[in-house]
Amino acid sequence: MSTLSVAEGDGQNHTRKAMDKLQIKSTARDLKKSIPEKLRRAGKLPAVLYGNKVPNQNLTLDAREFDKILKKAGESTIVELLTEDGKTHPVLIHDVQIHYLSSVPTHVDFYEISLTQKLKAMVALEFTGEAPAVKTLGGVLVKILNEVEVECLPSDLPHNIVVALEGLKTLQDNLHVKDLKVPAKVKILTPADEMVIKVQPPRDVEAELAAPVVEDVSKVEGAAEIKPDAATPAASGDKAAKEDKPAKSGEDKK
Repeated sequence: MSTLSVAEGDGQNHTRKAMDKLQIKSTARDLKKSIPEKLRRAGKLPAVLYGNKVPNQNLTLDAREFDKILKKAGESTIVELLTEDGKTHPVLIHDVQIHYLSSVPTHVDFYEISLTQKLKAMVALEFTGEAPAVKTLGGVLVKILNEVEVECLPSDLPHNIVVALEGLKTLQDNLHVKDLKVPAKVKILTPADEMVIKVQPPRDVEAELAAPVVEDVSKVEGAAEIKPDAATPAASGDKAAKEDKPAKSGEDKK
Protein backbone atom coordinates (compact mmCIF):
# COMPACT_ATOMS: atom_id res chain seq x y z
CA MET A 1 0.00 0.00 0.00
CA SER A 2 1.41 3.38 -0.92
CA THR A 3 1.98 5.91 1.80
CA LEU A 4 3.20 9.44 1.93
CA SER A 5 5.18 10.14 5.07
CA VAL A 6 5.02 13.66 6.42
CA ALA A 7 7.59 15.00 8.86
CA GLU A 8 6.35 17.99 10.80
CA GLY A 9 9.03 20.63 10.72
CA ASP A 10 11.98 18.20 10.95
CA GLY A 11 13.26 18.88 7.46
CA GLN A 12 13.04 15.25 6.39
CA ASN A 13 11.78 14.36 2.94
CA HIS A 14 8.58 12.43 2.51
CA THR A 15 8.72 8.85 1.25
CA ARG A 16 6.27 7.10 -1.04
CA LYS A 17 6.11 3.40 -1.68
CA ALA A 18 4.71 1.95 -4.86
CA MET A 19 1.42 0.14 -4.48
CA ASP A 20 0.78 -3.21 -6.10
CA LYS A 21 -1.79 -3.13 -8.86
CA LEU A 22 -5.32 -3.80 -7.70
CA GLN A 23 -7.56 -5.66 -10.13
CA ILE A 24 -11.13 -6.82 -10.02
CA LYS A 25 -13.09 -8.78 -12.60
CA SER A 26 -16.62 -7.95 -13.70
CA THR A 27 -19.35 -9.38 -15.88
CA ALA A 28 -21.96 -7.56 -17.95
CA ARG A 29 -25.35 -7.07 -16.29
CA ASP A 30 -28.65 -7.01 -18.19
CA LEU A 31 -30.99 -4.61 -16.39
CA LYS A 32 -34.06 -6.33 -17.88
CA LYS A 33 -33.13 -9.77 -16.60
CA SER A 34 -31.12 -9.22 -13.44
CA ILE A 35 -32.72 -8.36 -10.12
CA PRO A 36 -30.32 -6.57 -7.73
CA GLU A 37 -31.70 -8.27 -4.61
CA LYS A 38 -31.24 -11.74 -6.10
CA LEU A 39 -27.69 -10.84 -7.14
CA ARG A 40 -26.84 -9.76 -3.60
CA ARG A 41 -28.24 -12.96 -2.11
CA ALA A 42 -25.99 -14.86 -4.52
CA GLY A 43 -22.91 -12.97 -3.29
CA LYS A 44 -22.82 -10.59 -6.23
CA LEU A 45 -22.68 -6.80 -6.23
CA PRO A 46 -24.35 -4.55 -8.85
CA ALA A 47 -22.06 -1.89 -10.29
CA VAL A 48 -21.86 0.71 -13.04
CA LEU A 49 -18.91 2.02 -15.04
CA TYR A 50 -18.82 5.51 -16.55
CA GLY A 51 -16.36 8.30 -17.13
CA ASN A 52 -13.70 9.30 -19.63
CA LYS A 53 -14.82 8.48 -23.18
CA VAL A 54 -16.53 5.27 -22.11
CA PRO A 55 -20.24 4.45 -22.48
CA ASN A 56 -22.08 3.57 -19.30
CA GLN A 57 -21.83 -0.14 -18.55
CA ASN A 58 -23.88 -2.05 -16.00
CA LEU A 59 -21.75 -4.70 -14.35
CA THR A 60 -21.74 -7.40 -11.67
CA LEU A 61 -18.88 -8.03 -9.25
CA ASP A 62 -18.01 -10.65 -6.69
CA ALA A 63 -19.02 -9.00 -3.41
CA ARG A 64 -16.17 -10.51 -1.37
CA GLU A 65 -13.55 -9.51 -3.91
CA PHE A 66 -14.85 -5.96 -3.97
CA ASP A 67 -14.78 -5.78 -0.18
CA LYS A 68 -11.06 -6.67 -0.26
CA ILE A 69 -10.37 -4.07 -2.95
CA LEU A 70 -12.29 -1.36 -1.09
CA LYS A 71 -10.29 -1.91 2.10
CA LYS A 72 -7.01 -1.63 0.21
CA ALA A 73 -7.83 1.10 -2.27
CA GLY A 74 -10.40 3.31 -0.62
CA GLU A 75 -11.59 6.03 -3.00
CA SER A 76 -8.20 7.53 -3.90
CA THR A 77 -6.30 4.62 -5.47
CA ILE A 78 -6.51 3.50 -9.07
CA VAL A 79 -8.09 0.09 -9.60
CA GLU A 80 -7.91 -1.93 -12.81
CA LEU A 81 -11.42 -3.02 -13.69
CA LEU A 82 -11.48 -5.99 -16.05
CA THR A 83 -14.54 -6.37 -18.29
CA GLU A 84 -15.74 -9.35 -20.34
CA ASP A 85 -14.57 -7.79 -23.61
CA GLY A 86 -10.97 -8.18 -22.46
CA LYS A 87 -10.41 -4.49 -21.75
CA THR A 88 -8.75 -3.07 -18.65
CA HIS A 89 -10.23 0.15 -17.35
CA PRO A 90 -8.28 2.39 -14.94
CA VAL A 91 -10.95 3.50 -12.47
CA LEU A 92 -11.52 5.10 -9.12
CA ILE A 93 -14.17 3.84 -6.73
CA HIS A 94 -16.38 6.88 -7.06
CA ASP A 95 -19.35 6.03 -4.90
CA VAL A 96 -20.41 3.12 -2.73
CA GLN A 97 -23.97 2.69 -1.49
CA ILE A 98 -24.19 1.05 1.94
CA HIS A 99 -27.15 -0.81 3.43
CA TYR A 100 -28.50 1.19 6.35
CA LEU A 101 -28.84 -1.86 8.61
CA SER A 102 -26.13 -4.34 7.62
CA SER A 103 -23.56 -1.70 6.55
CA VAL A 104 -22.53 -3.84 3.58
CA PRO A 105 -22.12 -2.38 0.05
CA THR A 106 -25.23 -2.66 -2.11
CA HIS A 107 -24.00 -0.84 -5.24
CA VAL A 108 -20.78 0.70 -6.51
CA ASP A 109 -19.93 3.36 -9.11
CA PHE A 110 -16.61 3.14 -10.96
CA TYR A 111 -15.29 6.26 -12.67
CA GLU A 112 -12.85 5.65 -15.53
CA ILE A 113 -10.04 8.20 -15.63
CA SER A 114 -7.57 9.37 -18.25
CA LEU A 115 -4.01 8.51 -17.30
CA THR A 116 -2.76 11.61 -19.14
CA GLN A 117 -5.08 14.16 -17.54
CA LYS A 118 -4.86 15.59 -14.03
CA LEU A 119 -7.66 14.72 -11.68
CA LYS A 120 -8.98 15.99 -8.37
CA ALA A 121 -9.52 13.59 -5.51
CA MET A 122 -9.93 13.50 -1.74
CA VAL A 123 -7.00 11.81 -0.01
CA ALA A 124 -7.27 10.52 3.54
CA LEU A 125 -4.97 11.70 6.32
CA GLU A 126 -3.46 8.95 8.44
CA PHE A 127 -2.28 10.14 11.85
CA THR A 128 0.60 8.14 13.33
CA GLY A 129 2.79 8.29 16.41
CA GLU A 130 2.09 9.92 19.74
CA ALA A 131 2.15 13.62 20.50
CA PRO A 132 4.43 14.56 23.44
CA ALA A 133 1.86 17.18 24.46
CA VAL A 134 -0.60 14.36 25.04
CA LYS A 135 1.80 11.87 26.59
CA THR A 136 3.58 14.20 29.02
CA LEU A 137 1.23 17.17 29.44
CA GLY A 138 -2.12 15.40 29.34
CA GLY A 139 -3.37 17.39 26.34
CA VAL A 140 -6.23 16.27 24.13
CA LEU A 141 -5.89 15.89 20.37
CA VAL A 142 -8.65 17.48 18.32
CA LYS A 143 -8.77 16.41 14.67
CA ILE A 144 -10.40 18.95 12.40
CA LEU A 145 -9.65 17.39 9.00
CA ASN A 146 -9.55 13.72 8.05
CA GLU A 147 -8.85 14.26 4.34
CA VAL A 148 -7.65 16.91 1.89
CA GLU A 149 -8.34 17.52 -1.78
CA VAL A 150 -5.43 17.14 -4.18
CA GLU A 151 -4.83 17.52 -7.90
CA CYS A 152 -2.34 15.46 -9.89
CA LEU A 153 -1.94 12.88 -12.59
CA PRO A 154 -3.47 9.50 -11.72
CA SER A 155 -0.04 7.89 -11.56
CA ASP A 156 1.00 10.38 -8.86
CA LEU A 157 -2.13 10.07 -6.74
CA PRO A 158 -1.16 9.08 -3.17
CA HIS A 159 -3.25 6.49 -1.37
CA ASN A 160 -3.06 8.51 1.84
CA ILE A 161 -0.99 11.15 3.62
CA VAL A 162 0.62 10.00 6.83
CA VAL A 163 0.86 12.77 9.42
CA ALA A 164 3.37 12.26 12.22
CA LEU A 165 2.24 13.59 15.59
CA GLU A 166 5.65 13.74 17.27
CA GLY A 167 5.96 17.43 16.41
CA LEU A 168 3.10 18.40 18.73
CA LYS A 169 5.07 19.14 21.91
CA THR A 170 3.13 21.91 23.68
CA LEU A 171 -0.50 22.60 24.48
CA GLN A 172 -0.41 25.43 21.94
CA ASP A 173 0.88 23.38 19.01
CA ASN A 174 -1.22 22.68 15.92
CA LEU A 175 -0.85 21.71 12.29
CA HIS A 176 -2.34 23.37 9.22
CA VAL A 177 -2.72 22.18 5.65
CA LYS A 178 0.31 24.28 4.72
CA ASP A 179 2.40 22.08 7.04
CA LEU A 180 1.70 18.96 4.99
CA LYS A 181 4.49 17.97 2.61
CA VAL A 182 3.56 16.25 -0.63
CA PRO A 183 5.52 15.37 -3.79
CA ALA A 184 6.16 18.19 -6.23
CA LYS A 185 3.72 16.65 -8.71
CA VAL A 186 0.87 16.71 -6.20
CA LYS A 187 -0.96 19.96 -5.49
CA ILE A 188 -3.13 20.34 -2.40
CA LEU A 189 -6.33 22.26 -3.20
CA THR A 190 -7.65 22.49 0.37
CA PRO A 191 -6.97 26.05 1.68
CA ALA A 192 -3.51 26.23 3.24
CA ASP A 193 -4.71 28.04 6.37
CA GLU A 194 -7.22 25.35 7.36
CA MET A 195 -6.27 23.60 10.59
CA VAL A 196 -5.67 19.86 10.44
CA ILE A 197 -5.17 19.01 14.11
CA LYS A 198 -4.55 20.82 17.39
CA VAL A 199 -3.73 20.13 21.02
CA GLN A 200 -6.32 21.18 23.56
CA PRO A 201 -5.43 21.71 27.25
CA PRO A 202 -6.86 19.09 29.61
CA ARG A 203 -10.04 19.94 31.51
CA ASP A 204 -9.59 20.87 35.16
CA VAL A 205 -12.62 19.06 36.54
CA GLU A 206 -11.86 19.89 40.17
CA ALA A 207 -11.62 23.61 39.41
CA GLU A 208 -14.91 23.48 37.48
CA LEU A 209 -16.66 21.79 40.39
CA ALA A 210 -15.20 24.22 42.94
CA ALA A 211 -16.16 27.31 40.97
CA PRO A 212 -19.07 29.25 42.57
CA VAL A 213 -22.37 29.17 40.76
CA VAL A 214 -23.55 32.67 39.86
CA GLU A 215 -27.27 32.96 39.27
CA ASP A 216 -28.85 35.83 37.39
CA VAL A 217 -32.00 36.46 39.43
CA SER A 218 -33.12 39.19 37.07
CA LYS A 219 -34.14 36.50 34.60
CA VAL A 220 -36.36 34.73 37.12
CA GLU A 221 -40.05 35.36 36.44
CA GLY A 222 -41.59 37.70 38.95
CA ALA A 223 -38.25 38.67 40.51
CA ALA A 224 -38.14 42.16 39.05
CA GLU A 225 -40.13 44.74 41.03
CA ILE A 226 -42.81 46.50 39.06
CA LYS A 227 -42.50 50.20 39.63
CA PRO A 228 -45.68 52.31 39.50
CA ASP A 229 -45.95 54.96 36.89
CA ALA A 230 -45.46 58.17 38.84
CA ALA A 231 -47.03 60.26 36.11
CA THR A 232 -50.34 58.44 36.15
CA PRO A 233 -51.63 59.45 39.61
CA ALA A 234 -50.60 63.04 39.03
CA ALA A 235 -52.45 63.16 35.81
CA SER A 236 -55.54 61.68 37.47
CA GLY A 237 -55.37 64.23 40.27
CA ASP A 238 -55.16 67.12 37.82
CA LYS A 239 -58.21 65.88 36.03
CA ALA A 240 -60.14 65.51 39.24
CA ALA A 241 -59.12 69.01 40.30
CA LYS A 242 -60.42 70.47 37.08
CA GLU A 243 -63.75 68.65 37.44
CA ASP A 244 -64.23 69.82 41.07
CA LYS A 245 -63.38 73.46 40.35
CA PRO A 246 -66.49 75.62 40.92
CA ALA A 247 -67.91 77.57 37.98
CA LYS A 248 -67.43 81.35 37.84
CA SER A 249 -70.34 83.51 38.97
CA GLY A 250 -70.70 85.01 35.52
CA GLU A 251 -71.14 81.64 33.99
CA ASP A 252 -73.88 80.75 36.55
CA LYS A 253 -75.92 83.74 35.53
CA LYS A 254 -75.85 82.66 31.95
